Amino acid sequence: MLLALIAAARWRGYSRQPGRALAANSPQVVTGTPDQEAKRALTIEERADLHMARKEYGDAVDSYAQALRRSGLSADDTASLWNRIGIAYQAELKFGAARKAYKNSLHFRKDFAEPWNNLGTTYYMQKKYGKSAKYYLRAIALNGQSASFHMNLGTSYYHMDRFDQSVREYRAALLLDPDILSKHSSMGTVVETRESDPKFYYYLAKTFANLGRVDEAVHYLRRAFEDGFHDLKGLNEDPDFKKISQAPVYVELMKNPPAAIKE
Repeated sequence: MLLALIAAARWRGYSRQPGRALAANSPQVVTGTPDQEAKRALTIEERADLHMARKEYGDAVDSYAQALRRSGLSADDTASLWNRIGIAYQAELKFGAARKAYKNSLHFRKDFAEPWNNLGTTYYMQKKYGKSAKYYLRAIALNGQSASFHMNLGTSYYHMDRFDQSVREYRAALLLDPDILSKHSSMGTVVETRESDPKFYYYLAKTFANLGRVDEAVHYLRRAFEDGFHDLKGLNEDPDFKKISQAPVYVELMKNPPAAIKE
């Protein structure tokens, strides 16, 4: 099974970003000499972000909570901090605490798309795909330009056997961010392969074929064959693959499809 996750659960300052930047005390590029930089004290948020980057999630929660106790925080700043606390709890698989933090974030900023998405990822991780999809849809309603939100929804639809809708969401994601599967995108999606899943790779190849991206379509179709895909009749009749049926790399693959790799 391929676990595609996902998350615009993300933090800001080091390896990932949470969404809206904090208005005050946010990590910034430091200029000056190395000695000047060495003397610069980290802000509370930077220290928490550093703990996140080091996977010291309990310390990150403590630092974010300390930041929340500052006076004069705006609603947006408070929402951002609660979102990051949720991400830290989620990284420890403490889903109940994570959901509470995300809901606290939404209390302060109801139009904050990331906590809606992140709530969805907590349910996805517990294989509650229908429930996760409802949260992803709320996130997309607030920010339809997030490639990772669409990727997340497509993955939940895939696990719900709603394959046409899954392909539609993957297509939307790839149109928004063509490189979403090959890098950590700006929205923080991560795709991790856990086990073989020929059907998943088939539908991913189908999505690329629909977009006319032949090399990627062939790449994922080859992976589908290696994982045991064997429905050549359905493949030959698929309208999306017919679009690339004359491409030399596709013709070559169909002439010599790889044998399934036995684990």
